Amino acid sequence: MIKTSRALLLLATLLAGSAMAQGMQVPKPSAGLMPNPNIGKPLFDTHCASCHGADLEGSDKGPPMLHKVYQPSHHSDMAFQMAVKNGSRAHHWNFGDMKPVEGVTADEVAHITAYVRMQQRKAGIR
Repeated sequence: MIKTSRALLLLATLLAGSAMAQGMQVPKPSAGLMPNPNIGKPLFDTHCASCHGADLEGSDKGPPMLHKVYQPSHHSDMAFQMAVKNGSRAHHWNFGDMKPVEGVTADEVAHITAYVRMQQRKAGIR
């Protein structure tokens, strides 16, 4: 158990260090925040739906969030935080790079992610 914990801590440190080495900020929600999908839905509608679709099925501007490529084992919640804060290079889709989303806090991203994860579970994406 201790070896596993140390290995996970080392991995997290390396990943965070890698992001920092690339000039990326690693956003962190407030300690103790309980992400709420009910708060996340209107935030998604305001900040994300224009590209990812009101139904999370994508649009001509951005990919669907209800796709197995965004399941938690492939794109972690931290990946959502990083994409919103720093933008994301196109790597699964041909929509071009995602620009950072200005004015969205790490806490808001956590709520948005909770909403997306809830919708993914409803669609059978785990």
